[in-house]
Amino acid sequence: MVGGGFIILLFVNLLQLLNPSFSHPLCTDSRAPYTPRTPLGFCPYNGTVCCNSAEDLGLQKQYEAMNITDAGCASLLKSILCAKCDPFSAELFTVKSVPRQVPLLCNSTISANSTQTNQPKSDFCVEVWDTCQNVSMMNSPFAASLKGQGGTPVNSNVTRLTDLWQSKTDFCNVFGGPSVDGSVCFDGEPVTLNTTGTPSPPSGMCLEKIGNDSYLNLAPHPDGSGRAFFSNQAGQIWLATIPKRGSGGTLEVDESNPFLDLTDEVYFDTEFGMLGIAFHPNFPQNGRFFASFNCDKTKWPGCSGRCSCNSDVNCDPSKLGTDNGAAPCQYQSIISEFTVNGTASKLSLATSAQPSEVRRIFTMGLPFTAHHGGQILFGPTDGYLYFMMGDGGGVGDPYNFAQNKKSLLGKIMRLDIDNFPTAAEVSQLGLWGNYSIPKDNPYSEDKELQPEIWAIGLRNPWRCSFDSARPSYFMCADVGQDQYEEVDIITKDGNYGWRVYEGPYLFTPPQTPGGNTSVNSIKPIFPVMGYNHSDVNKNDGSASITGGYFYRSTADPCMYGRYFSVPGSSLPALGYIFSFGEDNSKDIFLLASSGVYRIVPPSRCNYACSKENGTAVVTPGPSASHPSVASLLMNPYTNLGLIARDVSIAFVFLAMVYDKLVLY
Repeated sequence: MVGGGFIILLFVNLLQLLNPSFSHPLCTDSRAPYTPRTPLGFCPYNGTVCCNSAEDLGLQKQYEAMNITDAGCASLLKSILCAKCDPFSAELFTVKSVPRQVPLLCNSTISANSTQTNQPKSDFCVEVWDTCQNVSMMNSPFAASLKGQGGTPVNSNVTRLTDLWQSKTDFCNVFGGPSVDGSVCFDGEPVTLNTTGTPSPPSGMCLEKIGNDSYLNLAPHPDGSGRAFFSNQAGQIWLATIPKRGSGGTLEVDESNPFLDLTDEVYFDTEFGMLGIAFHPNFPQNGRFFASFNCDKTKWPGCSGRCSCNSDVNCDPSKLGTDNGAAPCQYQSIISEFTVNGTASKLSLATSAQPSEVRRIFTMGLPFTAHHGGQILFGPTDGYLYFMMGDGGGVGDPYNFAQNKKSLLGKIMRLDIDNFPTAAEVSQLGLWGNYSIPKDNPYSEDKELQPEIWAIGLRNPWRCSFDSARPSYFMCADVGQDQYEEVDIITKDGNYGWRVYEGPYLFTPPQTPGGNTSVNSIKPIFPVMGYNHSDVNKNDGSASITGGYFYRSTADPCMYGRYFSVPGSSLPALGYIFSFGEDNSKDIFLLASSGVYRIVPPSRCNYACSKENGTAVVTPGPSASHPSVASLLMNPYTNLGLIARDVSIAFVFLAMVYDKLVLY
């Protein structure tokens, strides 16, 4: 493995692609806010909201049934109930992944750091107590046990706050305080954010190389240990032990003994291969895991399925022609289920898997030889399997698959792999494999959608992640065509514009045998960050984006809460950046052609981060003399500070912005 290891310091040059704010509009049901067909009559919200007219009427009835006689208290309670319609309701009503019955009420604990344009009533929680403490109300939303989480009701019809809470302090300990980052709380008015602030960028970031081998995927072991699964594009998965931070160790992995080897089934080429792995949340108990890969039906009998170009989507495969010599749908996109070798009592200790698939989850023929996405992830709160699929290839998505609601190309899918469908369901719903449809998929409200679909309008989503601190933040990087690379926050039933738009720009496809979608017929959700190809000065086709993670590790406190993604795919010293990974300690890894790198404490590179142990360290000055990249890579000594002076290295993390994003 790594001979002694080495350290790389990357000076970070942030591109301020948008004015970073402190939250992103998002509703509690994972949807983006929308403009209701009928304006709300009860709740004082205009523009985009998280309530329709029926929900607005329901809140009015709830308010009226409370029968509050005190006018001052009634006004406060109306505003609190109506906060469910706030465009930022997902954050107001969810704190540390715990859903709440009432929004987080602002109090003095966050007034000094408030980021709202209008300074919030920093003691709004206190105001609610002082105004309503002795007011009787029916079915109070504040009826919770003193040990509750802000919303567990008790059996009581008429209560006062003083009947339920011993003091103002107890009340505000549950209903008031900061959210995850102290950015959003409810002060009695619709949330308004300051979008003009610019965060101070850190001076650099320290990387530690812990492995020489090249991988495409990293999945932490679901048992919470320091182990993780690594896979390559050719079709092999390994189980490795990650060295403890600061130990100077390297990945412990036996390359000659993979956990699973699917190279006989996987078709491996530039944009083909094993593209995703996902381990069931209950893997330690059931041993189930899943692989997403491509196959060639001319080489493997098990590679067979319906062509994604078919009559259901007004596409004739005989008219597709060939792409790089391949017949239409010669290549397939597959999700297979596997299980480990071992006894039921020791599944989490298994070091190998059974070589044959247990169940074929999904099979679909691909029209062209590019844009397959392929990543799979389990939702951290719902346990469903999310599957990222590109538009299938072809310049400008010629058959308009990404906007076609009956096509699974250019989509993010959401599948229930814990329940088997009946034969009738497979036939009636036109399913592509052995899975069920979650009851709250958008199909339940829009029957024009293929039932697997969660979001549409993607070109080629390359690396998505759920924020471990705020799971409702589902981030995906989407690779552009000619001009723009983007990062999106994926929401239920969201439309991300392709091919009507490429990022924020209208797009005109060079050919349209599959027809067009009119601009006025869709409501696109534009990127929260992105860049033009000209911004990265790339002329070699390597400007495509690779999505990453919000940084939630304690290793580098100056990076906490920032989102990482890479502009372009090639960087000096590191080679090609294929993907990112996050382990059970929330450390972030770069998976590159030159090896595996981990972000480590900044002091190991001797640069300033005043938050590290409360002590600032010295940043190397601009006049300091630094050895060349090549000489340091060859240096046999450990823990060397490699100061990357190359401009393109300084450019490495384009999208390091606060986790406080605003959609504009």
